[in-house]
Amino acid sequence: MNTTPLMDGPVRDRIIADPDLLLDDQDIMRALVGANEKAMGGNIVDLRGIAMERLESRLDRLEDTHRSVIAAAYENLAGTNQIHRAVLRLMDATRFETFLRDLSGDVADTLRVDVMRLVLESEGDGDDPTIRQLGAVLNVGRPGFCDSYITRDRDIPVRVVTLRQVQGHGTEVYGERAADIRSEACLKLDLGAGRLPGMLVMGSEDPHLFTPQQGTDLLTFFGGVFERSMRRWLSAGV
Repeated sequence: MNTTPLMDGPVRDRIIADPDLLLDDQDIMRALVGANEKAMGGNIVDLRGIAMERLESRLDRLEDTHRSVIAAAYENLAGTNQIHRAVLRLMDATRFETFLRDLSGDVADTLRVDVMRLVLESEGDGDDPTIRQLGAVLNVGRPGFCDSYITRDRDIPVRVVTLRQVQGHGTEVYGERAADIRSEACLKLDLGAGRLPGMLVMGSEDPHLFTPQQGTDLLTFFGGVFERSMRRWLSAGV
């Protein structure tokens, strides 16, 4: 047997002093296992090597899952912070006009949506000059408009929060911005006993900002805060 070292002295000494360097390197370990299989010949099945490959594959899947969970947690935390900042901004308003202006301005910017619209159902005339003075953010629709818009006139249950991708949709809500909207969130609003319902619509030019596969917990919370604020404003006689 040849006892003459075949490896450079410093490298060999480093490996002997700290063999974990090899054990922790998947590429090196894979190469060593492959060399061992070649040395045993083609008619021998190395069950230990097969088991190692399966364990490596399982470890890779676990690491991918771990990264996905961490990424989802950070995304959820960022979304929670956005909703909290938007809610605080809504609570700052001392006049209804300011409330609506903030809705289409700072609140929309905080939530990173391109268009924000508040729709109130009414049996009256939506062309009231007082309503027009409140800006494009406030739309008035006929009774039943909100459910019709959310379901697109289909016979399906009306959810509190509806997320979907759209195109060429919602002219009656977005006006001239409708052509740019690619996804939207529709929040059904309960404005209290004796009042017709309302709807808060968030539109985005990003087709992936709102999709049906996303969770709705944060937007449900935001909608609950918003509808309570609206009840307060409506009780004040705005």
